[in-house]
Amino acid sequence: MEAVGIDRVVAVDLHCGQIQGFFGPRVPVDNLDGGIVGINYFGEKDLLNPVVVSPDAGGVYRAKKFKEGLAHKFEMTDIGLAMIIKQRARAGTVDQMDLVGDVKDSDCIIVDDMIDTAGTLCKAADVLKEKGARRVFAFASHGLLSGPGNERIANSSMEECVILNTIPTNENRLKNPKLTELSVAPLLAQAIYNIHAKKSISALFK
Repeated sequence: MEAVGIDRVVAVDLHCGQIQGFFGPRVPVDNLDGGIVGINYFGEKDLLNPVVVSPDAGGVYRAKKFKEGLAHKFEMTDIGLAMIIKQRARAGTVDQMDLVGDVKDSDCIIVDDMIDTAGTLCKAADVLKEKGARRVFAFASHGLLSGPGNERIANSSMEECVILNTIPTNENRLKNPKLTELSVAPLLAQAIYNIHAKKSISALFK
């Protein structure tokens, strides 16, 4: 990308934040937090005893940021935080899932950066339901939905799965009654405007 003359990169939720460091010092990389779009969406919902859930130990920071965003912007003071610990039998196969936290009679939002085949996500939703969750939602910036992903979400115990339109949609996705796509365009537009107007990018996420 640098070789063809690109001198600035704007990305949305890089799966690995260290990617920013692979570009040279003359190519600034802005990694936008797609969670802002999700926070605005879920903040308008009528949530009862909301709990933000991380689907694995590595995503706790992301879930915590989502929780704090909801609490700050919509003055929700009673949001809980929970985490699911996965024990893998082998690569790509989850043997057991354990919940850390209390979700009884709560509306849960599973927050992740990417949904691939949705197998882990749907199992996580089942675990939350078993532990007494009232409703289960999911939010992720990137909905790959490869293989049986879309069908799994449609047949899952989730109320709704919310993704951003960072990946082109298709007819099957549009037919899925449990899948909601939000536009990332306003966030990108504001970031591009701030860059050209020499304004702060980080101010978008305060």
